[in-house]
Amino acid sequence: MSHDDYPTDNPAVVTCGLPYANGDLHIGHLRTYVSGDVLARAFGKLDQRTAFVSGSDMHGTPVAVNAEKEGVSPREFALRHHEKYEATFPKFGIEFDNYGHTDDETNTELTREIVRKLDEEGYVYEKEIMVAWDPVEDDPLPDRYVEGTCPYCGAHARGDECDEGCGRHLEPGEIEDPTSTLTGNPAEYRERTHKFFRVSELQEYLKGFIDRLEGTDNAKNQPREWIEGELKDWCITRDMDWGIDYPESSVAPREQRDRDGETVEDSEDLVLYVWVDAPIEYIASTKQYTERVGADIFDWEDVWKDDGEIVHIIGRDIIQHHTVFWPAMLRVAGFNEPRAVMASGFVNLDGEGFSTSRNRAVWADDYLVEGFDPDLLRYYLTTTGGFERDVNFSWNQFQERVNGELVGTVGNFVYRSLLFAARNYDGAPDAEASDEVRHRIESAVDDFAAAINDYSLKRLGDAATALAAFGNEYIQRNEPWKLTDDDPDRAEQVIYDCVQLSKALAVLFAPVLPDAAATLWSQLGEDGSVHDAALDDALAAPRGDFGEPNELFEKIEDERVEELNEKLRERIEAATSDDEEAEDETVNDDFQPVSDDRISFDEFQDLDLRVGRIETAEPIEGADALVRLEVDIGVETRQIVAGLKQLHDVDDLPGTKIVVVVNLEKAELFGVESNGMLLAAGEQADLLTTYGDAEPGTKIQ
Repeated sequence: MSHDDYPTDNPAVVTCGLPYANGDLHIGHLRTYVSGDVLARAFGKLDQRTAFVSGSDMHGTPVAVNAEKEGVSPREFALRHHEKYEATFPKFGIEFDNYGHTDDETNTELTREIVRKLDEEGYVYEKEIMVAWDPVEDDPLPDRYVEGTCPYCGAHARGDECDEGCGRHLEPGEIEDPTSTLTGNPAEYRERTHKFFRVSELQEYLKGFIDRLEGTDNAKNQPREWIEGELKDWCITRDMDWGIDYPESSVAPREQRDRDGETVEDSEDLVLYVWVDAPIEYIASTKQYTERVGADIFDWEDVWKDDGEIVHIIGRDIIQHHTVFWPAMLRVAGFNEPRAVMASGFVNLDGEGFSTSRNRAVWADDYLVEGFDPDLLRYYLTTTGGFERDVNFSWNQFQERVNGELVGTVGNFVYRSLLFAARNYDGAPDAEASDEVRHRIESAVDDFAAAINDYSLKRLGDAATALAAFGNEYIQRNEPWKLTDDDPDRAEQVIYDCVQLSKALAVLFAPVLPDAAATLWSQLGEDGSVHDAALDDALAAPRGDFGEPNELFEKIEDERVEELNEKLRERIEAATSDDEEAEDETVNDDFQPVSDDRISFDEFQDLDLRVGRIETAEPIEGADALVRLEVDIGVETRQIVAGLKQLHDVDDLPGTKIVVVVNLEKAELFGVESNGMLLAAGEQADLLTTYGDAEPGTKIQ
């Protein structure tokens, strides 16, 4: 691995976080995979030798549970989703060099090899821990099938992560007040023997690694709390029978005891935690690519064992796995570390989060059924906001970007230029590019290359769109249609410049708009494929003859958007109606049952609840959800930390009145002191406020 600007002499691998083989894909999922494809194609433009790989994550409890519900094996269930993903990605122009899955032979053998190496090097040990267990169903509750209270910040959390509070990774047995998400039964802890990876012994290495790491700021900053703090060892086994067995010839029966010390019969086998074998699929998939094309074309060992450039493109909810556990495993096993990690923000729908249970999503299949060009979505996802920022999708905003930028700017310039050239000169006139246009293309090429080296896919796309905007201004300023009679030489020069700009646009847009770029390349009469053209070909002379073009993009009409919005509303209402009907017969799972335990009025009076007004709000660097608030509570201004970033526009929070618990003990969240707690309702953090004009400091009676 180097830290030289791309292209380097080393081969590169671009990977995307593995989709979990447990459900359908929606456009929120596609952001990561489109971005990976864009970067891999952009590397190709720089002549950076690259393999683009990924695969389906086949293991884990959700797959096993859902397979049981359908009466099929976990492998059959997961393979069905894997095959659908494999067929869906190319429909959006996402072309992996290899797409495997974690249950194939290559990944299984590599996983066992790596875990054996961790063991041989003395980095694996056994430890008895308390594991959540559903005593009614007599089943273990690994990871996300147990929820409760975070032991660090007190927020509601799932079994492997405090997703609503401090964002910490949680080990088995850490979560307090555990409850089974499968049955709703209170869980109990039972003592079990598990395998642990000595991550703590790699703390100094990880400190150096995170300082070397390139990519997005969130991927570089978020893990520092764990790496620079009390780095804990990592439990790498789970009580399941679906997954890759711990690499021993056999796993001897292990004693299991409940809290009272009574021995409970144990018939479960240990499998590796899904986050052990999942990232190893990156290596396995690269190896499969080499086996298919030959080591002379691409050698997986050059990347993973020597000096390759490894770039991971992931969702921000799995940063810790890719920047702490994964490099630690690679280090001990003798593999190359990642050069960069790019972690994306989430995609929201009309300002709210996607909800698969409420059918509040634009599904990948639905987008295709509606007949939209996949390039339009690729452009929207790539150029709407920085990669690490949340992106909002709505059909109205989609229409605005398509009509304004792709139709009005890019398509308009290319169509009018090539049409004029074809009708008047049967193609590119006999001329050379002017200095003005050549310099402008050179500037766009430089911006493109700089964007890649800054891992900014938005700037990469913007470089091409800005060049098209220049083209529109250039042709309008020079008005070649007025020059054909009065100054024909000047007319030829202007139109040649426009054809040169169009060719440059085909090259620069190829990573983001692969189909449109290929169409434009063909309309220009160029030989070969635009995807084989290097970045320098943007300045190569146009080939010559070509006929009249077709328009690259179609305008989206208002009536079409209204129709799409209505379909979405109807789908959400239908899902909501189904939920309400189910709630008539069963307890609403969205609400926790009312506790039978009562408190006295005196105990209630001990709570000091007051009206507060948010004065300032700013995100806490490195934290997914946390915001630091300065809150006026009348007698003073308090600093309060709250998990609002993903649910509220932070810039809109100042001036908002809230209800604050002011006599709560101070806490520290993500290294920031919190002196109080605001009150909010539900998973969307609906802030409790006042109906009237109560002033800050007013006590809640």
